[in-house]
Order: sequence, then structure tokens, then C-alpha cells
Amino acid sequence: MSLEGAVVCAGRLYCDLIFTGVPRLPSMGTEIYASGLGLHAGGGAFITAAHFGALGRHAALAATLPGAPFDTVVAGDLAHAGLNLILCRAAPDGNDPQITVVLTGTDDRAFVTRRAGPALPRLTAGDLRGSRHMHIGELATLVECPWLIDAARGAGLTLSLDCAWDETLDAKGAAPLIAQVDVFLPNAVEAQRLVAAGLPPPWSSLDVIKRGAEGASAGHGDTAMAAPAIAVTPVDTTGAGDAFNAGFLNAWLDGAGVEASLRQGNDRAARAISGRGGFNPAATEAAT
Repeated sequence: MSLEGAVVCAGRLYCDLIFTGVPRLPSMGTEIYASGLGLHAGGGAFITAAHFGALGRHAALAATLPGAPFDTVVAGDLAHAGLNLILCRAAPDGNDPQITVVLTGTDDRAFVTRRAGPALPRLTAGDLRGSRHMHIGELATLVECPWLIDAARGAGLTLSLDCAWDETLDAKGAAPLIAQVDVFLPNAVEAQRLVAAGLPPPWSSLDVIKRGAEGASAGHGDTAMAAPAIAVTPVDTTGAGDAFNAGFLNAWLDGAGVEASLRQGNDRAARAISGRGGFNPAATEAAT
């Protein structure tokens, strides 16, 4: 399948085990009970790519496909999202499955994640020929695969990057990588952690901060802009930031201004949290 005009979303692909209606976070030696459970394909790259596809844009995923026992669940979601998988490769034999356990309460959520093996296959500029933009799903992927920048730029692509904070990362060491992308999209907590690590903004050419119920803001040179969130009753906030990324970038790639792109990002996030899972076709496609 050709990549002509595609947005390539690069990053780790997980199976998300999402527990909803969690009354509190568990502590060691205690047990809590959730009111709901869902199994879905996950990871920022997949969720953003799926929302791009729901918006009608050609979206390709660059990731390592999971092995057993969650490969069937993930494969079904990939097929439903209709993504171009030409840049994906199967996990090496013997790799542990990549899993994220999501605990979702009334106001926020927490994650426990197991990474295993390479995030994605090695790509060159030639592999990306014909595509238009690359979105990297998490900073950890860019740190693991810094060659993504040269590959994307060699193919003439613009670049965006989510943060997806990892406390094991050397934030200062990652700063030169962040500075090379066109759009950087941390959430408010991740932005605060970057500042606390001694990295005040600006981080990239265009910094977009996702603020949950407070909406989103952007800094571009000396100009600051903001857009309020859309009021909805959340079912599951997993992947809301990744959905925002797709809405914002879809408008930005079409030449919309930053404020209009912020509104489109907030709209996509609001639709995403109306259903369970980072990408829920029933909650997103019907409202597109």
C-alpha cells in the first residue's frame, strides 16, 4: 500500500487493559474493584493514527506488532481503524507482550506499562517517501530512535511529538531532540515536569499544552493562544491527549490557524472521552 499523502504515526503499540470506575488507586497489600473492563489496542501512535483515519486522513502506523496472547485483540482494532500497516513489523520471537494497565477514576487515571523489544522497525527516508508528516507518539520513542528525525527530514516531512512523560528519561538530554520538531504536545503535568527538570519553554517551534478540563493553550514565538474545553460527561479519559493531537494536527496540516487547530483538538478529545478506550469508533466516527 502506498504512503502517498499519509501521516505516519510512529511509536509503541500496546494492548490496553482499561479498568473503569476505580474508586481509588490501590496500595500495596490492598485490593480494589472496578466497575468495568475493556481490552483495546493502545499507545499514543496507534490512538492518534486511528483518530486521523476517522477524520478522513490517510494514516499509517510505524510500530512493532505484538505477539501472543494479545495479538488478536490488537489486530482486530488495527483492522477496524483501517490503518496503513506497511511500516509495521512482527515482534521478534520470544518477546513479552507490551501491556498497559489503565486505572480510570472519576477525575483522572493512572497507568502501569510493560515495554518489550524495539518500539518500531528501523526506517529510512526512502521508506517514508510520499508521506506528508510524521507524528511520534512519545518522547521515549524518539530517545530510543533519534534517527527518526533524519529519516523524516530526509523525506521532506514536518514533525510532531507527544511527550508521554517517562520519569526514567534524562529530560535535559532529550531537549535537543525536542527542539528539532515542529510541534511539541505535552500535557500540563508533563510541561510542569519539564520546567522542574530545568527546561522552561519554548521547547520547539510550536508548543501546545493540553490542559484537560481547562482546554488547551499554545505558544508560538511571542504569541500565546488558548481554547476552552468542550463540556462532556467523560466515560474514559484514556487517550484523550492522543485524540487531541489528531484533531489539532489535522487542522494544522490543512493550514488552519493555531486557535482554530486548538478548537479542533478539543473537539476530538471531547468525542474520545465519550466512550471506553483510546479509540472508540462508536463515540468518534458517528460524530465526525
